Amino acid sequence: MATVLLPALLRAADEYEPIRLAMVEDQLGARGVRNAAVLRAMRTVPRHLFVPPASRSKAYADHPLYIGQGQTISQPYIVAFMSEMLDPRPHHRVLEIGTGSGYQAAVLALLAKEVYTIEIVPDIARRSGELLKQLGCANVFPREGDGYQGWPEKAPFDRIILTAAPPEVPKALTDQLKPGGILVAPVGVQRQELVVIEKRLDGTLKKRSSIPVRFVPMVPATR
Repeated sequence: MATVLLPALLRAADEYEPIRLAMVEDQLGARGVRNAAVLRAMRTVPRHLFVPPASRSKAYADHPLYIGQGQTISQPYIVAFMSEMLDPRPHHRVLEIGTGSGYQAAVLALLAKEVYTIEIVPDIARRSGELLKQLGCANVFPREGDGYQGWPEKAPFDRIILTAAPPEVPKALTDQLKPGGILVAPVGVQRQELVVIEKRLDGTLKKRSSIPVRFVPMVPATR
């Protein structure tokens, strides 16, 4: 696990802890998620704090939830599944495209050394950035911006994850991936699938498809 100083709010037990632990066992472990660090992070991060107060009773259910302005928080299984495919290590620097609620970034904060996360919707970027700061995710660096451009001044990255779906993975992002790195993204318009791209040491890309998914579209800043 990455070394992250988390405040009592994130470490302490809460009223949702039994439901969260059951979620990890019933939704994640039972469906094949095996990475011990990912499961530990999913047991730790208080997902209910990343959804609107009116939705907190549903925070650990096996489906996405609306968080406002056309955005959703992915179902817990998808967050865990994508995190497992990404396979971040404690020394890695990760780029996330689509901060959204901030939940995926908080999970990654427990798995990697540094997490750089970009959100294009100003209000959501501000809200999630404030929450991540309150939770003590000191190794998460959020900013508002165009995910299609990545974060070139902080590149290259060991891992890149997209939580919104482009028609195709932008070349700017694969260019910012280190040789030996992994990129995980939902891709497609009408039909989407999760893809995993590995960048070989010679810079060539190896792509494989995984499961069908449904994510909000990845929108460039010019639209």
